[in-house]
Amino acid sequence: MNSGLNSEDIYVGDHVQTRKPHPCGSDEWVIYRVGADVGLRCLGCGRRVLLPRSKFVKGLKRISRAAPTSANDNDPNGGAR
Repeated sequence: MNSGLNSEDIYVGDHVQTRKPHPCGSDEWVIYRVGADVGLRCLGCGRRVLLPRSKFVKGLKRISRAAPTSANDNDPNGGAR
């Protein structure tokens, strides 16, 4: 079980940790595509892979750093003008 993680809880830019490490030794990935398939880029070597969503969710250990969800999260002024 993925501690209540729903397959709708993943977004482009999220950093995730997988159950099994990549052959380069890293188990940290960043999501670059979300749809029926999930695109991942290894943070160790830069390799890009495309997995069916069901296989991705099954191999997911945790989301280590979520991407900002609104435009104001990237604004250093907090959205103030």
